[in-house]
Amino acid sequence: MDKKEWQDKGTGHRGRLRDRFLDSGIAGFRDVEILELLLSFGTPRSDCKDAARELLLQYGSFAKVLDAPAESLLKIKGIGPKNSFALQFIQAVATHYLKDRIRGKRYLHSSKEVADYLVHSMRGLKIEVLTVLFLDSSHAIIDTEVVSEGTLNVNTIYPREIIKRAMDYHAAAIILAHNHPSGSLSPSDQDIKLTKTLFLLCSCMQIQLLDHLIIGDGIFSFADDGLIGLIREKCQTTLRSLTAS
Repeated sequence: MDKKEWQDKGTGHRGRLRDRFLDSGIAGFRDVEILELLLSFGTPRSDCKDAARELLLQYGSFAKVLDAPAESLLKIKGIGPKNSFALQFIQAVATHYLKDRIRGKRYLHSSKEVADYLVHSMRGLKIEVLTVLFLDSSHAIIDTEVVSEGTLNVNTIYPREIIKRAMDYHAAAIILAHNHPSGSLSPSDQDIKLTKTLFLLCSCMQIQLLDHLIIGDGIFSFADDGLIGLIREKCQTTLRSLTAS
């Protein structure tokens, strides 16, 4: 088989995959076929089937392939800079789409969309990242920001900066979210201490701290678990004692 015949064969196969998607959507696709198409965006004249199979073999799942850093992808046979860029770009586009989809929506009516965005943007990260969702008085989402990366505790996060950003947005409420790279959903002592500190400061500035979410092998909610209620009670006691003195 000469080079032109090989290219035509690959193009024809990918053409059939594209036609399937246009006719029936992505539901009937196997992970390896989706990856093959994504890789072909970077190298449209190359046969990407073997590289797609190798990616799944090495990383174990479609999600882990998209979460993989560029330097790791480039070690896989058949993956070059253009293929790697295609995978990294599509992952970033998905994050941007999910973030944009929740902007302006009321949190209580869009909790699934918020969870989708947070899980997608934080899943697989090797470091802890703190994201803040800023909400207006009707609890519609104004915007989201990553405010800290690395080990999260009261000493590495500057609560005044979070309050300042909330005021810049004219936010009436905020929601915290951070990931546990280990996958654990149990809040640490530092997580609880940080939440108490921010809750107290937010209360002083008449900003509501509605929830603190932990992203790991699932999602843990301080509010759903009752921790926000307990923190609220302790903060109210502290504030009463301060005003009384």
